[in-house]
Amino acid sequence: MSDKSAFVIDADWLEKRLGTPGLSIVDASWYMPAQKRDARAEYDAVHIPGAVFFDQDLVVDPDSTLPHTLPSPSLFARFAGSMGISADDTIVVYDGPGFMAAPRVWWMFRIMGVFQVYILDGGFERWKAAGRPVTAEPTKTAPGVFHVDYDASKVVSLAEMRKIVDTGSAQVADARSAGRFEGTDPEPRAGLRSGHMPGARSVPSGTLSENGELLPLDRLQATLEAAGIDLSKPVVTSCGSGVTAAVIALALQSLGHGDVRLYDGSWTEWGGMSDTPVVTGKA
Repeated sequence: MSDKSAFVIDADWLEKRLGTPGLSIVDASWYMPAQKRDARAEYDAVHIPGAVFFDQDLVVDPDSTLPHTLPSPSLFARFAGSMGISADDTIVVYDGPGFMAAPRVWWMFRIMGVFQVYILDGGFERWKAAGRPVTAEPTKTAPGVFHVDYDASKVVSLAEMRKIVDTGSAQVADARSAGRFEGTDPEPRAGLRSGHMPGARSVPSGTLSENGELLPLDRLQATLEAAGIDLSKPVVTSCGSGVTAAVIALALQSLGHGDVRLYDGSWTEWGGMSDTPVVTGKA
């Protein structure tokens, strides 16, 4: 049995298949404002040949006041179709550092019914550093029809999150940094309280990868268990705005954990309200 996640592919695998019909490559890079990086501009300057850019600030519910709210299945289908992506394709998603934003798009495709979707280990920065093919040429795609099979059960709403926190019916794994979780570091978005949901466990997303690679399965398991996650029980993942929560979802599903859901509103919703319970300090 491999010690690597079944959802991760290496650069050799992808390079050998560049230009293959039925392969869609997606640049899902996204950065926090404090990082002062423009993912779209970086993609326009250089990307893997054949890659399309998936704008995580655009492919959202336009009626939501929260960042990165999952779009409706029909709207997601229009976005994916406009990028020339078919639900029958083998889809490879990447981001700059490896495992920050790509898992969110991997998760989105999966809950929309695509299961031949993978993440590039090492990310684009490793790809470039190894001297693999890159281009600034715009990727030409033919718009198509993307057939959705949406699994709403994998997404947790605010109302359900309140019940989970009240009853402890599922574990809550928080992907934000330890400082934000404990309330010692300020939130990067204005108007949010600091701290975490009562009963939540701190699983900073950066602890699940190393040098741009997802940790081997045994280390993923050890990291999650050390954070207090019981792998035999349901888990809901959360973060700042729903992006890095998907890193924990990826780690859990890589270990065969089937009962994993994502709280899409995450801390931007929970921490921005006045009547949601918030605690500080270590879990």
